Parts: sequence; C-alpha cells; structure tokens
Amino acid sequence: MAKTLLRSGNLDDFQAVGGGGQAVFESALQIREALRLRKQQTIVDCLAIPQVNDGGDRVDWYSPVDGAVSSWKTADEDERFRALRYLENTLASVESLSKKCLQSPKTAQQLFGSLLSKAFQFPGENFLFLVDGKPVITFWGFVNLNENARDDVLECLRESLIPEPEPVQIEDPEPEPTPVITFEQADEPLIAPATVVRITPDELYEPEPTPVIIPPVVEAVSVPVSEPVRKKRRVPLWSLPVAAVIVAAVAAPLLWPKPAPSSEPEPAPVLAPVAIAPKPVQPVEPLAMNLPLHQAEVLATKTKEPAPAPVAEPVVIAAIPKDVMVMDASQVKAGSTRFLNGNWRAILDVKDPVTGKPPSLRYQIQNNKGIARVVHGDNVVCRTEIFSGLHSNGELMIKSRGNARCTDGSRYPMPEIACKAGTSDVAECSARYDAKTVVSLTFKKVGA
Repeated sequence: MAKTLLRSGNLDDFQAVGGGGQAVFESALQIREALRLRKQQTIVDCLAIPQVNDGGDRVDWYSPVDGAVSSWKTADEDERFRALRYLENTLASVESLSKKCLQSPKTAQQLFGSLLSKAFQFPGENFLFLVDGKPVITFWGFVNLNENARDDVLECLRESLIPEPEPVQIEDPEPEPTPVITFEQADEPLIAPATVVRITPDELYEPEPTPVIIPPVVEAVSVPVSEPVRKKRRVPLWSLPVAAVIVAAVAAPLLWPKPAPSSEPEPAPVLAPVAIAPKPVQPVEPLAMNLPLHQAEVLATKTKEPAPAPVAEPVVIAAIPKDVMVMDASQVKAGSTRFLNGNWRAILDVKDPVTGKPPSLRYQIQNNKGIARVVHGDNVVCRTEIFSGLHSNGELMIKSRGNARCTDGSRYPMPEIACKAGTSDVAECSARYDAKTVVSLTFKKVGA
C-alpha cells in the first residue's frame, strides 16, 4: 500500500456528516474494506486513507495508489475534464449501491447504505488530488463548518471549470458637437431680452368709492357754505343714488324756517332730583361650627429607651477548599488571568438524560485561549475552542466560539461562564445556556 501523504488537518476545522446516527469518518476504514470485499476497487481508489494522531484531533490522508501527485488547481483543463467524468461515473455506481443496501431487510446493510450515500462529501476543490491522472478525495465524509451536505457533490468542481467572462470594453461616447458662431452673430446676445409690458394701476385695481362724511346737526349759522373741492376720480355708477340721499339729508336742515330772535335768553332747564334707593344688603348668617370645648391637657413626653447594643457574632474563618479556582485580587486588579492557566474540571449542577449523571466537562486554558472537551451520553466526545477575559468590574468571562462538535456528527451546546471573587477570593461561577437556564458551576484544578 502506498504511503504518499496528500493532506493533513485538524478535525475541529470541519464538520462531519453521516447517516443512521453515525458519522462517516468513524467508520472510514470499515467502509473502504466493505467496498473492497464487494469488488468495488474503482470506488476504493477514489477515497484517501485516513490516519488519526494520538491526540485524536488531527488526521493525515494518504494516497491508496502510486503515481505522480498534482492538485486540482495545478492540473490543466483536459486533466480536469477527464477527472470530472471519472468521478461522475464512480458516483453513479456509489448511488446505485447505496440504494440497493438501503432496500435490504438487514440493519447492517441499511446502515452501510446510509453511510455510503454521504461518503463522497468533501469540503471543496482544494481537497481533491490527481494521482497518476486519477482523482483521490481527502477529508471525505466532511464539509466546511456551518454548511450542509451538498445535493450535487461535484458542484464545486464544475464551478471551477466554468470560464470567467471576458471584461466588456465600453467605448467612450462621441462628444456632442460644439455650436459654431459666425462673425455676423458675434454681437448678438445669447439670450433674447425679455419683453417689458407696462400695466397701469387702473387696470390692476378698481378705484375705491370716496368716503362720505356725515356732518353733525348744528344750529344754522350765517356762514357761507362752500362746496369742497374734490379731486377728479371716476365714481362707480352704483354710488350715485347713495350720494343723492346723503346730500338731501344734509341740505334739509338748511331750508327750515328760522325762529324770531328774542331779547331774553332762555332759562336753562332745571333737572329734578331723582332719589335712588340703595340695594338691600342681605345679612351673612354665621357658620354653625361645633367645636369641642374640652380643657386642654399637657401630655407627658415619653423618653425613648436606648436601643440594645448589637451582639457581636463570632467571626468564622473557613479554610479554602483544595484545588478550587482562586481569583487572586492583585492579578484581577492588574487585569491578568494567570490564575486561570492550566487544566480544570467543571462540575455542573445538571444531569445527562442518558446516564442520569452530570456530563464530564474539561477546560484547558493558557493565556485566555484553550479548548473545552465534553463527554456525555454513551461516551460521545465533543470539542470546541474557547476564550476568556476580565471585565472592568472584575468579572471573569469564559465563552466558546459556537456549539461543540461531537464525534457522532451532532452538536452540543456550550454555556457562557461568569465568575466573581467571593469569600477568600474563591471563584463563584455560574453557567448560562440561555436567558432562562442558569446553573451553578465549580472549577477544580486537575493534572495535565
């Protein structure tokens, strides 16, 4: 068996796919062996051989055949087309075999068919290599993070074969012709002068009627009456009858006969005094007020008794439990989290629905970065990256970059942890899963 290394990578950088409640990668070697026993060597040669390191977080992929190795991007266009046709024929055989196994009454055959239907999923074109011109897939059974399995497995390869459109050159539009001005037109204005139209005030407004002043009626005095000189104005026709009536009313007293003058002046009329009775004033009735008329008494002032002195409670100094997290006051004040470096076991006040016991939660932190590892259920292991930091109020926060990825292809929710220094600077922590789920948590120091 050839041992040509094609690609290496961390398992946490990808998302495993699977079927029947099991991940494809967990049964990768069994899938290749089952295909070999079914004499499907063409399919076997397309799947690289995985080898996991001792830590269980990194995997190397080796070529199953010998030959010169080239990546998909470095291959020329003809080699890509041949490799794509080869994969299309192989994938058709895989789908046919998968459907046949799914229709089998045996549970093992159904599981194999379900895993085989997702086996050819891979993250992208960078994970396909050509060995002696034949395609070999690495990281098969995986997709990129936060992505689902593609309906068309080879879609990413077809997109890379589509030629890029050539840029369209846009010609500059022809400039508009500049108008030519001859010498005969040089003295002419570019804009024609506006025509001035003169409008007389009489055409805009109608003249107001002349106000008529009615003089008061006085005794006739031999004073020549001279008619006032009026300005010539146009008077509307409707005002002539009104003016005639007013003139007649003014001229009438002048035509009455004058009485004969007498030598004695007329006595002034005497006004008789009129008695004005004052308005009767109603008396105000006094208000009926029923006031108590008891004799006032002087009450003796009660002296307050002095409050009893508080009884001093005995001071209890408790010992700091072993291996608990202590948030050193000087480090917290300086914004340092050196007290957090190391391996910790987090004890949660929750129960696993399968085992009835709290899940095993481990944190490995160094300089505010690390990895969280959860074991729950039937020994399902989940991992995720974490980071920590101190707020200005001295609160320690430990967060994850998302849900933990598990070996069975599922995801496990990770809590957001907040800690504050309590008695003797011992960390008092709580784990928040959502707005309604907050549980207490205790950190214990463990060995490496």
